[in-house]
Amino acid sequence: MICGVDEAGRGPLAGPVFAAAVILGDAINIHGLADSKKINKKRREILFSEIKLKAVAWSIASASVQEIDKLNILQASLLAMKRAVLTLRPVPTKVLIDGIHAPNIHMECEAIIGGDAKIAAISAASILAKVARDAWMIDLHNQFPEYAFNEHKGYGTIKHLNMLQLFGLTSSHRRSFKPVKNLIELNV
Repeated sequence: MICGVDEAGRGPLAGPVFAAAVILGDAINIHGLADSKKINKKRREILFSEIKLKAVAWSIASASVQEIDKLNILQASLLAMKRAVLTLRPVPTKVLIDGIHAPNIHMECEAIIGGDAKIAAISAASILAKVARDAWMIDLHNQFPEYAFNEHKGYGTIKHLNMLQLFGLTSSHRRSFKPVKNLIELNV
């Protein structure tokens, strides 16, 4: 019962950070699993559905913008990972995490650099987290279309930074991130 874990959304200036945990099991074969950043949007969405259908277990969790600002992005990412793992049923016997940090949970954990390109369960988690976060950002775009969250998903693109200058902040902007923090200081 090995579980793969990955997160999406550490770098953006807006929105929560998402994490997913997936147990594929030995007999599960999903063709095309890879790092979510290496797969186009249409293929990610197809794989998202297939993973949810075929996996032994899966879970998606997040840490809010307020938690990111309070804890810092690394700790918030680890919190989202912990939430995803702890809601899995059946409970995994080992947790493999993409990266160099592991959440503080009472199970065997191993952080693997580049794990989303090496371990199928981590690739699956990468895809679930990315698609779920992108969907959240599309919902945010529907609330605030002037920011074009559907295009940049909250990342600090020139367009996003220009929209921040023009329209100010939403409640979904991470106030602890430097470009947002700088904008707050300029307007005070």
